[in-house]
Amino acid sequence: MSTETAEEEYKVRLDIFEGPLDLLLYLIKKDELDIYSISIERITKQYLEYINTFKMLNIDLASEFVVMAANLMYLKSRTLLPKPEQPPEEDAEEDDPRWDLIRQLVEYKKFKDAANYLGQCEMEQGELFESIPEVIKFPQGPPPPPNVSIFDLIRAFQNVLKRFQEELELGEIKDDPFTVSDKIEYLLERFEPGVAMPFLSLFDEATSRTEVIVTFLAMLELIRLKQFRFEQANPLGDIEVIRKEVAERGIADI
Repeated sequence: MSTETAEEEYKVRLDIFEGPLDLLLYLIKKDELDIYSISIERITKQYLEYINTFKMLNIDLASEFVVMAANLMYLKSRTLLPKPEQPPEEDAEEDDPRWDLIRQLVEYKKFKDAANYLGQCEMEQGELFESIPEVIKFPQGPPPPPNVSIFDLIRAFQNVLKRFQEELELGEIKDDPFTVSDKIEYLLERFEPGVAMPFLSLFDEATSRTEVIVTFLAMLELIRLKQFRFEQANPLGDIEVIRKEVAERGIADI
């Protein structure tokens, strides 16, 4: 089965709540960069790599992602021009073409941090009672692991895909005899409920780029069906895959 055939037969239907600014902030955090000193050329390249990976996986993206891609390419082209040839900007107060994007990122991060803080306050307030007849001791467990975003999954997937880049460059064509449904069945048989495994172990037996893609699509579908979940011990760290012990939905819809 070719990559194109796999894309035609399967379309990922995931609710992606993050937007293009979330992706840019993720890329900045991943590279440990300062928002005020971002490289437009570097961040544009990385952003387009993510967009191309989403397209390769046939994942629906909001139009805002495409608009941001066009804006980044425009900013990149401006940075390559000598200053005397820079196009005029009516409201531009700075010579640096990055500044408008930097302002957007800074303001968006402020609102996002404020929303996270208010959400944490709401959780803490929910554990308080107006009157307590007796002292209630709640078990103190370890803090929950950081949430794994779709961007974390795409980054891990891209790293696996690099192992098979040579095959793509050589133009080798293989008739892979598996489908997304086959891989879903394979993953359900391989993973025992409640067992955690490294994300990279999903692809230990993969022999081609297409098999990697189909396996990843199968995992995304199992996430959508709430059969599997991901965890990270640390932000941007290694990802673990866990099959839920009690499924919230059956797999009859597959």
